[in-house]
Amino acid sequence: MAAEGVRSVVLADVTLRDGSHTVNHSFTTEQVRRVVAGLDRAGVPIVEVCHGDGLGGSSYQYGFSAVPELELIEAAAQTARRAKISVLLLPGIGVRDDLRQAAALGATVARIATHVTEADIAEQHIGLAKELGMTAVGFLMMAHTGSPEVVARQGRIMERAGADVVYVVDSAGAMTMEDVHARVSALREALACDVGFHAHNNLGLGVGNTITAARAGATWLDGSMCGFGAGAGNAQTEALVAVLQKLGYECGVDLLPLLDAADAVVRPLLPRPQVLDSKSLILGFAGVYSSFLLHAERAAERFDVDPREVLVEAGRLKSVGGQEDILVEIALGLSTRGAGQAEAVTR
Repeated sequence: MAAEGVRSVVLADVTLRDGSHTVNHSFTTEQVRRVVAGLDRAGVPIVEVCHGDGLGGSSYQYGFSAVPELELIEAAAQTARRAKISVLLLPGIGVRDDLRQAAALGATVARIATHVTEADIAEQHIGLAKELGMTAVGFLMMAHTGSPEVVARQGRIMERAGADVVYVVDSAGAMTMEDVHARVSALREALACDVGFHAHNNLGLGVGNTITAARAGATWLDGSMCGFGAGAGNAQTEALVAVLQKLGYECGVDLLPLLDAADAVVRPLLPRPQVLDSKSLILGFAGVYSSFLLHAERAAERFDVDPREVLVEAGRLKSVGGQEDILVEIALGLSTRGAGQAEAVTR
């Protein structure tokens, strides 16, 4: 059964943002138009579009976009008939002018993302989003590294800054159902605004954890079509909608048109099946940012080491988003020290 008093949820699809990692940020304008049209036709209310690392993410550090993200945002806004277009901004990677430009092109939802202990750096960007007339969303990333008390305390900072929604974000796909329930419940009890949840599937718990979040009081839920996303991907939007409907939640999405869009439009874009392989699983096991996967693979190939060892070492060092360059240093270190480091950590 759905949680008592919480039977309606808002679904946000991140295929065209988190999925950007999967295709090395190579989405074209035409691909964006087709995906947005399919999601819009099915009734998905929020569609996120931008570089995988948020506005301003196109760089040497994170990988360049094949098409400037502002062009993609404009195309999405022109295509959507009902859906609102969302953008993600990590303060420091994106700047205030990036948000102004996105809003001018039709984005109406701004998700301001910080590490789970750094909500204070989002205050001015949340304030700007409100000034621009956007729905402001606080996005507490790597939430598994913060206790429920920390998540609640940081969420209060975002709510005081004006956030309409504050998210628990399982960036590493490292949370168990108990972890999710504890953090979402703590945030729900601490805040008057809506609470959201964003999952990654690195331990195979993406949809299950999202349902757990809904039962704990989250009313904004993220998914991505065909699971398109960093690491093993996100909670699969079409599976999430099917489960929500079976459990009696209302999300306003028509399942069959959504499945049509998944099969005809999104699945052909996948460069490889979005599977839970050993490297993706290690992301969740080690608690490492999901977008580290492709960076770790490249670094491992360069220095002829096991990418799983690179990720385990990154987890041991408690690396966070923005530290992609440390993966090269880890791979170099493993190549000179020899194998065996990761095995020692996992024992």
